[in-house]
Amino acid sequence: MARGHAVVKPQRDDATLRRWGSTVLLWPRMGGRRASWGLDVSDDKKDVRRGGVDRGTEVNRDQAGGRGLRPRGRAVTLRRTLIVGTGSIAGAHAAAVAANGARAVVVAGVDVDPARAESFAARHGIEGWSDDLPTALRQTWLDGGRVDLAHICTPPGSHVPLAIQCLEAGVPVLLEKPPALSLAQADELIAVSERTGVDVAVVFQHRFGSGARRAQALLADSGRLDEGIGRPLLATCHTLWYRDADYFAVPWRGRWDTEGGGPTMGHGIHQFDLLLALLGPWTEVTAMAGRQARDIDTEDVSMAVVRFASGALATIVNSVVSPRQTSTLRIDTERATLELEHLYGYTDADWTFTAAPGHEDLAALWTTDDAEPRSSHASQMAALLDAMDTGEHLPVPLSEARGTLELVAAIYASAFTGQVVRRGDIGPGHPFYTRMDGTGAPWAVTPKSEENIT
Repeated sequence: MARGHAVVKPQRDDATLRRWGSTVLLWPRMGGRRASWGLDVSDDKKDVRRGGVDRGTEVNRDQAGGRGLRPRGRAVTLRRTLIVGTGSIAGAHAAAVAANGARAVVVAGVDVDPARAESFAARHGIEGWSDDLPTALRQTWLDGGRVDLAHICTPPGSHVPLAIQCLEAGVPVLLEKPPALSLAQADELIAVSERTGVDVAVVFQHRFGSGARRAQALLADSGRLDEGIGRPLLATCHTLWYRDADYFAVPWRGRWDTEGGGPTMGHGIHQFDLLLALLGPWTEVTAMAGRQARDIDTEDVSMAVVRFASGALATIVNSVVSPRQTSTLRIDTERATLELEHLYGYTDADWTFTAAPGHEDLAALWTTDDAEPRSSHASQMAALLDAMDTGEHLPVPLSEARGTLELVAAIYASAFTGQVVRRGDIGPGHPFYTRMDGTGAPWAVTPKSEENIT
């Protein structure tokens, strides 16, 4: 079987399709011999703007095929996207683009394994697939358009190198979590984004459900005296999931050098990113972490107490050893409690608003509508496309998401050193700047099989 293949949009017939010879590719150096897509492939970077503005094909929403989330009553731009890495999470990205089908289309799945790329493309009705990222990034259509966005869905260790390839090619990036293995890597990628003028955004889809937007609006008004729900006082944020030994049998999981961390880095990060989006900047953290049950290098449980710039206090718990799985968030303000309980994504029905005694009238501030957007990749994709259409920066830029990643590093640093860690403490020269395990996990010197778990 040929090592790569691409099926282009039906502007050309089958005679234009080509195959190319064998290439041996490994993450993160995805590339090799240039491959022909049977199209005009150009190396120039004309018309490349931040966020992919002014690239794509103009279509009328009433004529565009497929149902999807889109602005009403105006023409929209059909954006061409690549999905880089066709493992399990890539399916969520393909579905997110399909949900916005009048506004975006996946033109190719790109993977180091050509058979997996071909299978992914067939499964999701995608017209192209490739095992050569540089060629996919250079592809040009008959209308002169090029790729508008690359979704990076590979294992975490390859996120930054692949994102840099895309940015250097002038293609904006939507990066799966965790965006980088360390703060040092994140800063490297931010620097490339600033130098090239091309956006890189991070998937934190819980920010985009209607409940989060409503809660954010109420909390933003909390500084007004004797009005609204009042200022936030305390919060809890728990991600209690269950992942068995088979889950961690995947070679890159549960390792500091390839996954970057355990549930703090790869699971709970979504929920406490939402906490930060609602409560604002954190200032200091005290934490503990343990390897309670799983035979892995990283933690399987972490617990932290966080102080925010507003003065609010919060507890954060992250676990992959909890049989009854749940994701919960609770914020107590001066005059109300906001609660969210779900697992992997929420609707308005998953939120509860409780007014304090004597303030029952505040319940009128919380109006729900299950028809409103849920937290999902599709909702974030819709917001991203809105930004592209209006020429704004992509939502959740890495420079903003860095605050969440810095909290991850601070939780590990506090847990492993026993010290309070303040925001800004971890920078170049700090052991936890280049690796999330920093000075080393306390259990690293003892094989898991020899530990006495109590």
